[in-house]
Amino acid sequence: MRKTRIAMAAMGAIAALTLSACGGNGGGGAGGGETGGGTEGGETIRIGIKYDQPGLGFQSGGEYTGFDVDVAKYVANELGYSEEQIEFVESPSANRENMLANGQVDMIFATYSITDERKQTVDFAGPYFVAGQDLLVSAENTDINGPDDLNGKNLCSVTGSTSAQRIKDEHAQEVNLLERPGYAECVTAMQSGQIDAVTTDDIILAGLAAQPNFAGKFKVVGNPFSEERYGVGLPKGTELCADINAAINKMVEEGAWEEALTANTEGVDYTFNEELNPPTPGDSCA
Repeated sequence: MRKTRIAMAAMGAIAALTLSACGGNGGGGAGGGETGGGTEGGETIRIGIKYDQPGLGFQSGGEYTGFDVDVAKYVANELGYSEEQIEFVESPSANRENMLANGQVDMIFATYSITDERKQTVDFAGPYFVAGQDLLVSAENTDINGPDDLNGKNLCSVTGSTSAQRIKDEHAQEVNLLERPGYAECVTAMQSGQIDAVTTDDIILAGLAAQPNFAGKFKVVGNPFSEERYGVGLPKGTELCADINAAINKMVEEGAWEEALTANTEGVDYTFNEELNPPTPGDSCA
């Protein structure tokens, strides 16, 4: 397997991309090799995304679509990589920190909320979007209108997510929490009557509810109870934060950010929080 290398450095008066190993397979170890904008030697950049979140990160055959995917492509291009040089890698919520630490991916765009706990082991550029944790229920449900209505209910979320952790921290005594590897499994469990609601970020829930096989069956409660700042997950100690943040800011300024969000939420019952979006990344890691 090809070794992927990424970092930024200045070469005299001319800025150039210098790729340094994020992690290796085999006996090559960590090394450094220069490339012309990431184009020499067939180098690739490995980007972690979700495969099961319609409108955000979704795989269908060999095609990858969604807002996270579009932001990832834009940022990678600003770092000197063409779309052909991007290798997308599925990054389940519970595995993201390990995948960055082990060099399985160079960066992650996967509805990855920036938290103090996660920042102990990984770095974050961004944020590039701010969502809010909400609830998905059956279309006929009138009992659940927010987290205060979950007493005695069966709730599903994904292992390793901030959504699941918030329920454990704040509602463990009232809620029966079922954890699954992905949100599609949660929605299927609700469809079969095993659970009463699914919880995660509002934009994820809206995308799931809009899928043809679920059309008209579910609704997002529309009462978000958190702020989820989506960041770009990076290996600890990276030097890329400033460059990625500059790329995100450029995407916003050019209008490409709003175009991507609008295109990926078309036909979905979802309105993003305009007071919080688009966020403005700083000059360093979040």
